[in-house]
Amino acid sequence: MIYRNGFLIYNPAARTLDTAGVEQLDRTLEVLHKAGHSIATARTFGPGTGADVARECLAKGADLILVAGGDGTINEAANGVIPSEVPFGVLPGGTANILAMELGLPQAMEEAARGLGQWIPRRISAGLLTSDGGSHRRFFLLLAGVGLDAHIVSQVDPALKSSQGKLAYWIAGLAEFSRELDEFEVRAGGQVRRVSFALSSRVRNYGGSVVITPDAHLLRDDFAMAWFEGRNTLRYLTYLGGILTNKLAGMEGVTLLHARSAEFVPLEDGPVFVEVDGELAGALPARVDIVPDALTLLVPPSFLSWTR
Repeated sequence: MIYRNGFLIYNPAARTLDTAGVEQLDRTLEVLHKAGHSIATARTFGPGTGADVARECLAKGADLILVAGGDGTINEAANGVIPSEVPFGVLPGGTANILAMELGLPQAMEEAARGLGQWIPRRISAGLLTSDGGSHRRFFLLLAGVGLDAHIVSQVDPALKSSQGKLAYWIAGLAEFSRELDEFEVRAGGQVRRVSFALSSRVRNYGGSVVITPDAHLLRDDFAMAWFEGRNTLRYLTYLGGILTNKLAGMEGVTLLHARSAEFVPLEDGPVFVEVDGELAGALPARVDIVPDALTLLVPPSFLSWTR
């Protein structure tokens, strides 16, 4: 497939798009042009601008939207493309590149770009978060986290994230051991639990480091959910052991299930945060829903070998 009016959206503030990264972006464009694709660049202008940039590209008749950046930039651009049928592809280029990892793309941006002509368009479902009691709505491709991990995201130092990448999240996570966790109620699949962390995922990889929901897949039409009970952060050391040894199923305090929607209800004063695709996205009360036939994602042929 050759694209005649494609746009490459990139985040100039992405960790890997510093001076050396700009050269990598130039090399990537050269790869695309040599392959016969006509690709223009479109930069974002700060947090929250990616969706508008994507909409502007669609208004110019784009036949392809590529995004070079981390999962946050990809999320913003996807929010501007959904529910269009214009193909949407990703190139790794940020702090975390979970979607690129999930698709099995090469880590180097220009190497990933070499496969563009062979990538296959597939309509996939997306998640939709409705938060802050219904006042905010946001699509997501990877996951929604409520409680513990969203609080960690809220505490990440932006400067440290820019310089140290994923290490900034681990540092913020260690600080959680000094506090009692907030609890809330989660309802899905006919089950109700009082928990401190609830994950609704479309992907296997969590944070690019561990696997919490091994049965999740972008070609499924549901969420793989993992709920964790308990206020005491030390309990999460046991949970982490279960994650690392792939023994979460059946562990006390852990609920694993698949569902197409879930509700999250606050039980105490003070905000309980929600994050989607690694970015803070509001507070409870909230819900997540599957939106079928939402996005035309470009995937390598090997990705289609998945079966239920």
